[in-house]
Amino acid sequence: MPIDARLLSGVTILAAVVEQGSFTRAGTLLGLSPSGVSRTISRLEKRMGVRLLARSTRALKLTAEGSRLYDMAAPHLAAIEEAATAASRDAAEVTGLLRVSVAATFARHVLTSRLPAFLRGYPALDLHISQHSDTGDLNTEGVDVAIRFGAQPSSSMVSRKLLETRVLTVASPAYLETFGRPAHPSELSGHECLQYVDPQTGRPFDWEFHRKGETLPVRTTGRPTFYDVETMIGTCAAGGGIAQVLAISVREELRSGVLVDLFPDWPEETFPLYLIRPSRKFTPLKVEKFVELCVEAARDIQRGD
Repeated sequence: MPIDARLLSGVTILAAVVEQGSFTRAGTLLGLSPSGVSRTISRLEKRMGVRLLARSTRALKLTAEGSRLYDMAAPHLAAIEEAATAASRDAAEVTGLLRVSVAATFARHVLTSRLPAFLRGYPALDLHISQHSDTGDLNTEGVDVAIRFGAQPSSSMVSRKLLETRVLTVASPAYLETFGRPAHPSELSGHECLQYVDPQTGRPFDWEFHRKGETLPVRTTGRPTFYDVETMIGTCAAGGGIAQVLAISVREELRSGVLVDLFPDWPEETFPLYLIRPSRKFTPLKVEKFVELCVEAARDIQRGD
C-alpha cells in the first residue's frame, strides 16, 4: 500500500508542534515558518474532517481526536526516524545540527579546551551550545543533550551521572588576614558568607559539612546573593567573603593560592553532574560522539579533582 506523503508530512508536523509546544518552535526545528506550520495543520484537519488542535492566544492543546492521532502515530514516526538514522550511519560521518545545553561551570572549566579538537574531527557538524535552566524540558527547548548539576527529577529523559565533584568552602588570603580564619565550620556564623541560589528551588543553597558519615548543617548569612557562580567566585577571590563552591570551578585558584580551602578535614560533601538526553531507542551518531566527549572529559577531571 503506497504511503500518502502529504498525510505523513502533516502528521509529522503535528507531532513536532505537540513535542515543541508551539508553532514557532516546531517551525524552527523543521525549517518552516510558523505560518507554514499552521497552514499544514489546517490542511491536515480539513483532510481528516476533524479538529486536531484547540488554539488560543496562550497555548495549544490537542483535541480528543488529535490526542488519539498523536498517540497512535508517534511510535511509528519514532521508528521511521530511527530507521533513517541507522541507514545514515553507513556513511560513518557525523553531520547536521547538534543543540546542547551545558552547565556554565562544566563548559568553562572542562569542556571548552576540548571543543576545538572535537570540531576539527567532525567538520560537517554544526554545534550550538547554550546554558538553559537546570529544570527545563529538553524537547520544549529543542535540545539534544544537556549537562546539568544536581540530582535530576524523575522524567522520560535518559540521565547518566558523569561525575561527583567535591563541595569546598573557600576564602581569599586577604579576607582571612582581615577577618581571621574560622577553625571550625560552626564559626562561619560570624563571617560574611556569600549565598548562591539553587536554580531548582530558587532559594540559596544550605551549607553542610560531611566527614566519616557525619553531616553538620551550618546556618550562614551574607549580604550578597548570587545567581552566577563565576561572579561569586570573583567576589570571593577579591576578599568579599567566604563561599561554598564546586572543586572543578576553582582548581586554578587553589593551585595559585588565590583561594584557600578552609576545611580540608571535612572532605566528603559532593555534588553530582548528569548528562541528560531525550529517551530514544536509537541515539543519533552526533549525540553519541558528544556524549563520548563529555564522558572522557569528566573522567579526566575526576582523576585530578
